[in-house]
Parts: sequence; C-alpha cells; structure tokens
Amino acid sequence: MFADNDPRLSQLLEGIVRLASGDLSSRIEVSEARDELDAIIMGTNLLAEDLQIIYEELEQRVQVRTQLLHEAHLEMRKMAMQDPLTGLANRSALIEALRAAIADDEADEGPVILLLDLDAFKSINDSLGHTAGDNVLITVGERIRGAVRTTDVVARLGGDEFAIVMPAVSSDQAAIVGHRILAALSEPIELPGRSVRCGASIGLSICGGGQTPEDMLMEADVAMYASKAEGQNRLHRFEPGLLLVRRLRSQLVEDLRAAIKSDGLTLHYQPVVELGSGRIEGVEALVRWNHPTRGLIMPDEFIPLAEDAGLISELGLWVLRTAVRQLKDWIDGSLVDNHFSVRINISATDLQSLQFIEDVRNVLKETRVRPEQVVLELTEVAIVKGNELDRYSLGGLRGLGVGIEIDDFGTGYSSISYLRRLPVDRVKVDRSLINGLGTDPTQPALVAAVLQLVRACGLEAVWEGVETAKQAEILRGLGCLSAQGYYFSRPVPPEQVPDLLAAQPESAKQ
Repeated sequence: MFADNDPRLSQLLEGIVRLASGDLSSRIEVSEARDELDAIIMGTNLLAEDLQIIYEELEQRVQVRTQLLHEAHLEMRKMAMQDPLTGLANRSALIEALRAAIADDEADEGPVILLLDLDAFKSINDSLGHTAGDNVLITVGERIRGAVRTTDVVARLGGDEFAIVMPAVSSDQAAIVGHRILAALSEPIELPGRSVRCGASIGLSICGGGQTPEDMLMEADVAMYASKAEGQNRLHRFEPGLLLVRRLRSQLVEDLRAAIKSDGLTLHYQPVVELGSGRIEGVEALVRWNHPTRGLIMPDEFIPLAEDAGLISELGLWVLRTAVRQLKDWIDGSLVDNHFSVRINISATDLQSLQFIEDVRNVLKETRVRPEQVVLELTEVAIVKGNELDRYSLGGLRGLGVGIEIDDFGTGYSSISYLRRLPVDRVKVDRSLINGLGTDPTQPALVAAVLQLVRACGLEAVWEGVETAKQAEILRGLGCLSAQGYYFSRPVPPEQVPDLLAAQPESAKQ
C-alpha cells in the first residue's frame, strides 16, 4: 500500500479533475517506484489516451457529417432554384435575380425582362412524344444561353415558357439580344430521325419606378401575347395600352365561359350534298357566338381564345350535345331518315382525353341516335401526326360505331401510306385544292389524282368549298360523290334546315 501523504495522490486527483473537465491531452507523471499507485496512474493515462482517440475520431466524424449536411443544404438550395430538366434557373431564382436588379441603385440603367413562349411546341410534343419535347426544351435553353450576355439570368418558368433577366441594360440593347434569340430559335432542331422548327414569341418589359418583379413579369406576359397575335417569331415591347387589350381579352374569356354554361352559343348547319342526286346527306355543325354587346363573333376569333383559356373541351362537349340533340329532334319530326348524318368538329385536345369517349357514349345513349349518324371531324395534322393516346382514342370512338372524317385534307401534312392504317371513313378535301376548278384547265387532273389516291386507301372524299355550278358539274363528271360549299348553301340556323330539306329534288327525297 502507499502512504496517505504520498504527493502522487494529489497529482492523481488533479489529473482526474483535468480529465473530467475535458483536458484529454493531460497526462500524470509516473514515478520510479512502479508500485500499485503508479499502476493506477498508468491506467488513468491509458484511459485518457483512449478517450482522446475516441474524441478525435468523433470530432472528425462530426466535421465530415457537418460538411455533408452543408453540401446537402447547398444542393437542396440549388435544386430549389433550378429547373431540373434544362439546368436553367426556375421561377423563384428569376424573381430573386429580378428583385436584386431592381434594387441595384448603382446601375446606370434599370433591368429588362424578356418573356419567351415557343410557337409550335405543343404540336411537337403531341405528335412526337414527351421525350422529343424534352429534347427540344433542352436545346432551346442552350440556344438562349448562347445568345445572351454572361450577366443575364436565363430561367425556364414551366412548360415551354422561358424568361431572361437583363440587369443594367437599355431597351434597345435588350431588343437586340431578343432578336438574336429569335434568330437562334428559328434554326432547325435535330431530333433522332428528323428535324423540327419551333420559333418563339417574346415580350419585353422595362423597369419603371416602383415596380415589383411580379409587375414586370405581368407586363412582359402582356407584351408576349401581343407578339403572338402579330405572328410567329416576333418581339413586342410592353405598352400601357396593351393592358386594356388584356383586360378585354380576360373579359371575353369570362363571357365565353358563361356562354358555354348558359347555352349562349348557337349552331349553324351547312349541308353536305350527294352530287349525283342533289340529296342532302347530312350537315356540318358550325358554332357561332352572338355576344350580347359585341355582336356576332366568328369561330376563328373565339376558338383560339377557348384553346388558350383551357375551355376547348367544354366548348366541344357543348357542340357535341347540342348537335346530336338537334339531329334527334329532326329524326323525331320525320324531317330526316336514319341515313342522315351530322358532322361535328373535335379538337386534338379531345383526343388526349379518355373522358371524351365516355362523353360521346353518354350523348348517344341519351339521344338514342344511331352511332353511324354522328360523324366526328378532325384536322389532318391532328389525326395523322397524333401520338399513341390519340390512336387509342380513335380506336375507342370507332368502337362506339361513330364515323370519323379527316378535315382539311391536302393542306400539307398528308401521309398516304399512314392514311391507309387510320381508322377513318372519309376525308374532306380542303377548298384550296379546287380553287382553280372551272378556270384552270389543269385543275381537273389534280382533282382526279387526289380522288384516286383517296380511293386507293379504301376511303371516299367530300369536296369542300364548292362555290359554282361549274365546279359541282366537273366534280360530278370526275366521279366525286359528295360536296359542300356556298353553291349549295351557306351555314344556316337550325330553323332554316327544314326549308333546305324541302327544296331537295323530288328524286332525292325518296
């Protein structure tokens, strides 16, 4: 044993206190005695060494974990401010950059924002698929970055909408960059097996006093829509008068929404005539809008409005129900027989909705009209360039027994080999193919060639845009079966259809 007054006891006690306070580097001196007390001191020193090693390892792990957490935080912040597809900034990053540029008091010029929307992206995405669409968006992002200054912030806001914040720049300089972007996007984009062209519309907003980033984005958006209205590949600067146009457009959208819900629209019907007998074999339903204050608004104005506002499916369903119910009334009134058909235009958007098949089924069930008396018309680009969902929808519609007809045939998208595999009954040949019929001696040969191609696909044709008796006579002589146009009748409201039916040749009424 060791004496109570051994100085090593106080050294041991002091060493243990230092260790307990966290001084793991502290060591207790071992004497020459090498007795039991020295053994305790040596054990205490070994424990301190072990604790120091453990602490250093723990400290290193904490540092590594802290670094990992910091890197993860930076990555999450980067993801929160970055578009995952293109690697560009996202809306949040754009707003932050725009806010910083607006607050920069030392800049000689204020910031400018360019808002860009692709002109043909939807048709590319619908016809070629989302992978092709994503590749187009990536390429567009790269081209925009290549056209702007290094100080500019390029963002993808979503879909096919991009924006560029240009700090400290004049409007003329920004316009030069904008036109450089348009030039870059007008070049073909190479995809596997084909090339496509996209183009864009750009709106430009200049920072004014007291504006917020949201104000500037709104102004750029208004200017961009003005650019679209002027045609493709345009740049438009914001002007205060455009706000009135935007408000009028927004009001018109609300009026259209209300008109669809309250049956504020009307249908006119244009006859489709059997050339050999003069019999009216059916009618095409054409929607009209008699606005309470603006008067008659034609479809070429409000249908694009419905598409932009997401109302096209509601509008299409209203037309479908109204037209088939009208046909039912004519059948019940013995004005037409079971061979008479009504043609209804449907949009590419309808084909993208599986609900549309159920809508057609429900309307047929409600009215008990024979399915073959309802003919759905789609534009050639929608039906020939459609994707797998479109073809599935076409198959589902054919399964219901309704007729399917290609409208505007011959307008530049024709694919005869593909046409043979489509589930369609007839094509409606665009009026542009008979414009010279009756005056151009070469035109009949072209009509005959088109008719032969259509029949080679196992289909028949309706010839659209017949305006003279001579055109009707030539078509009849070439063996064409059906036609439609002002020569026979303009579109008329439903109450005038009975008069048209009554005016048919007696032989056609049998």
